[in-house]
Amino acid sequence: MSAYAGVDLGATNVRAIVADADGTPLGSATHGTPRGPTGAAVTDELLDTLREASEKGGVRPAEIESVGVGSIGPLDLATGVIENPSNLPAGIGVIPLRGPIANLVELNEADVYLHNDTNAGCIGERFYADRNPDDMAYLTISSGIGAGVCVDGHVLGGWDGNTGEVGHMTVDPRGRRTCGCGKDGHWEAYCSGNNIPEYAKDLYEDEPVGTVLDVESDLTAAEVFAAAREDDFAEYVVDRLAAWNTMGIANTVHAFAPLVVYVGGAVALNNPELTLEPIRERLDDLVFINVPEIELTTLGDDAVVRGALASALTGGTGDRREFEN
Repeated sequence: MSAYAGVDLGATNVRAIVADADGTPLGSATHGTPRGPTGAAVTDELLDTLREASEKGGVRPAEIESVGVGSIGPLDLATGVIENPSNLPAGIGVIPLRGPIANLVELNEADVYLHNDTNAGCIGERFYADRNPDDMAYLTISSGIGAGVCVDGHVLGGWDGNTGEVGHMTVDPRGRRTCGCGKDGHWEAYCSGNNIPEYAKDLYEDEPVGTVLDVESDLTAAEVFAAAREDDFAEYVVDRLAAWNTMGIANTVHAFAPLVVYVGGAVALNNPELTLEPIRERLDDLVFINVPEIELTTLGDDAVVRGALASALTGGTGDRREFEN
């Protein structure tokens, strides 16, 4: 039996899905992403997740014809690894991907297709959507921020696989917050799920006001959004997030001119009205070319893993037209 697999390696979770040659899912699994102590621990968890998905689907790993992987970055496509990811502890170092996966499924390394996770999300949106826009973007607002971009029907990967790291655009030239990558003023430093709590604490220090939030505790992004409808300070934090998000999306629009931007990731999926609606209201004020539609992803949490599977089914291209033919 021929089977194909997709893997989503995120900073929070590892997801894997196994499907038959028609793309019908057979089995899936989700594990938490280890925080260390080394990159090898992350690799081992990824392999365990893929084994479990295969077992649930009644598929031996050796029956898998190809594997697509959507991963946090930065990638090194030449060696098939992640190098010092910004959303995991610094001691993680290198995370091997292509070689260990190829060994598990008994394939040549050329049959393991690596993509930045947001590029995989972009492939997923194009492959499974009712319409297949040739100019679009898939943006994730989650543990980190990034975008996969399709221009004139081509999903942009770049020579090293790292096209679309828009979360590391500088949106604040004053550099008041340091990103997980170590650079100052990046979009991700303000608006990613990992950084929203610290940004809220910074805003509170600048102007301490009464709030139901326990700003001195281990605050979470979910708590900030949950309080936003009843708490003036939380509402202010969400408003500032909307301003940065709109600026970041406007920069992305001016660079790539998408007709539609699909937004995914835990922050957006769990808070669509508080995340997307303010962007829609403000974007026209910042964009001087065509203002794209801003839509919630059609694939929910599965955008990246389904895009990775689409890559496996199409020999790495993710082109649905080739698959259908």
